[in-house]
Amino acid sequence: MSDDESASSASVAEVEKEEEEITDLSNSDVCTKYQEASKIVNLALTGLIDQCVVGAKVIDLCKFGTTVIEAQAAKLYTKKVNGKAIERGIAFPVCVSVNDIICNHSPLLTEEMEPLKAGDIVKIDLGCHIDGYISVAAHTLVVSDSPDSPPSVDDEMGNVAVAAYNAMLVSAASIKAGTKNSEVTAAVNRVAQAYGVNAISSVRMHQMKRFVIDGVKEVALKDPTADELEAGEEKVDECTFEQAEAYAVDVAMSTGEGKPRPGVLRTTVFKRNVEANYRLKMKNSRYLLSEVDKKFPTLPFTLASFEDERAAKMGVTECVSHGLLTPYPVLHEQKDAKVAHFKCTVLLLPSGTARVTGLDIPEYFKTDKQPDEETQKVLTELAEIAAKKAKKKAAKKKKKKAT
Repeated sequence: MSDDESASSASVAEVEKEEEEITDLSNSDVCTKYQEASKIVNLALTGLIDQCVVGAKVIDLCKFGTTVIEAQAAKLYTKKVNGKAIERGIAFPVCVSVNDIICNHSPLLTEEMEPLKAGDIVKIDLGCHIDGYISVAAHTLVVSDSPDSPPSVDDEMGNVAVAAYNAMLVSAASIKAGTKNSEVTAAVNRVAQAYGVNAISSVRMHQMKRFVIDGVKEVALKDPTADELEAGEEKVDECTFEQAEAYAVDVAMSTGEGKPRPGVLRTTVFKRNVEANYRLKMKNSRYLLSEVDKKFPTLPFTLASFEDERAAKMGVTECVSHGLLTPYPVLHEQKDAKVAHFKCTVLLLPSGTARVTGLDIPEYFKTDKQPDEETQKVLTELAEIAAKKAKKKAAKKKKKKAT
């Protein structure tokens, strides 16, 4: 066999090996990467909560969260595979959305908002990936007067926060092999009705695959009305969940109408549309797209990531108008509405659905309203499972301490 034939055979073998690579949760290595990304997400979220104090700046919070994720991810999987470094880091930019802002707020250095003040409602949203395997989470808190005392939270805020968190828990438990997405939407609707709040219509849960944060399979928080369909909103196609899949369980609820609207804040979060190509005319647009293709070819990013912020701001319009970038606009509710946002990542494993990200709801969020019977049954079962795990963990810790 000639050298050319040997090289050709080796090349074919490499291609076949790549094609045979298992990239879902049936591969234990993949499962480990999801778990490691999840640990980093929870760590970053915990750190950010501690940083949300009176006087804190949103831009500094975003930078802090980004630094934690990048620093922690850089410690893992440092060895090259087939001569290539394993990609890891930010899967969704750190966003800090305050009060009536629902989500996707990651401001530029030149567009800072006023610092946090006592009573502000803060929603934190972020994501990390290891080798393209993504974990995400979101959390809601209220800024306290002092780090030593809980914030003052009115009944309306407590109610919508408990509703959103319980809807996330019930949704996560409902996403299992053989269940349809319409069943999860129905579960969210039951929670919203019981607590007298509205799900944010544009927020959707998504399947996540390697380097894909918003897969084809989706879950709507509520079905669009006839008017919304007429206005152009699309109804989510029915799908069935399967084992070895991963999902972002994303729930946002409001005391208002639940209909997001654009505001004056600049959109800074975008994602490359890998299927679109166009010969851009502006120099700044070409600069931006070139940087995106090098640094963020598949996952969402923020314009704050670019050294030349001015060029990025000027170039993004042409990129969006020709479909090269998909925007994640900053969404608002009506000014007097209160919004809560919680998100977790679930893995559909042989042992059942595992919730691997997301923190407990703050204890100061309380409500007098009760969930419906079906929701209460699920919440009770989840509480019992959590109690058993905590008891087992405590016993293991006590045994270890004794030896």
